[in-house]
Amino acid sequence: MKFLLEQEHADLAAAIDGMLAKADVPTAARAWADGKYGAGLDIWRSLTDIGVTGLLVPDEYGGSGAGAVEVAVAAEQLGRHAVPGPVAETLAGVPILLRDTGSVQQLEAHARGDLTTLAVAPFAPRAVDTEVSTTYLLDGTTLSEGIAGELKQSVDPTRRLAALTAGELLDTDVDGSVAIDYAVLATAAQLLGLGQSMLTMAADYAKSRNQFGKPIGSFQAVKHHLADVAVALEMARPLLHGAALALEGQVPDTVLVTREVAAAKVAAGDAAYLAARKSLQVMGAIGYTAEHDISLFITKTRALVSAWGTGALHRDRILETLRGTTATIEVSR
Repeated sequence: MKFLLEQEHADLAAAIDGMLAKADVPTAARAWADGKYGAGLDIWRSLTDIGVTGLLVPDEYGGSGAGAVEVAVAAEQLGRHAVPGPVAETLAGVPILLRDTGSVQQLEAHARGDLTTLAVAPFAPRAVDTEVSTTYLLDGTTLSEGIAGELKQSVDPTRRLAALTAGELLDTDVDGSVAIDYAVLATAAQLLGLGQSMLTMAADYAKSRNQFGKPIGSFQAVKHHLADVAVALEMARPLLHGAALALEGQVPDTVLVTREVAAAKVAAGDAAYLAARKSLQVMGAIGYTAEHDISLFITKTRALVSAWGTGALHRDRILETLRGTTATIEVSR
């Protein structure tokens, strides 16, 4: 397997990064948290214009016909900028479900930029951002449009969650395992991007903040904190890329996709959570304030660590494969 990205992937990442760098995402995220979605939806329209939301939509339905590697690259960049909205669902989970069920009308709408969200227990028992998204519910093997219930606030103020009940029926014989794995992959990629940005913010702060006449970044203890985060992120990256290749079938038959995806989610979640903790230690009191942009990254990290499967759930999936049986976490009714 080749874990290094191709030039086309670097170009995709650069295009997304460049667009988001000009978009003032922090301001849009704070407005999104207040229920003002205009600026955030403008960002998503720009992402649609460069083909991000349609990466997994087949060419004949207006998408790019891309694969898991491209989704991982895109989701990492959205994580780097803490973009609000249903990232894993719109980029990954829903288009795979719609593709596999032949839902042509919905696929075409998705390619045109419709935000979509999804609930499927136990990985995502509640759907996120139902106010601005087309909602879907996967209940066992039954896929239907979802009707949102009462909104619940997440630890991330830009995320509002709602339980779904079944609306219009779309299909009754759905294998959602591939769509779930794609959503888990996209969440892992977001976490990797969040962790990288928090490391960068903490490192920049350590260079500019002086104590005892020296930048605090010159102190060995601070260096160790930042180095620990850098190592954790770089150890998670090949697991993410390996999981993307597994989803695309570019691995030996002996490699279990379930295990690769679960391992990527665990590693990326642990690394991002470490980045959140260490950045707070390095930045001190300023890191605890809602006014500093790092708060957007810390709260989103805490939410995504358990989104699309907690670390415990994915460790159980890994354990089952190591015991010699393919993990079969039941998609509960």
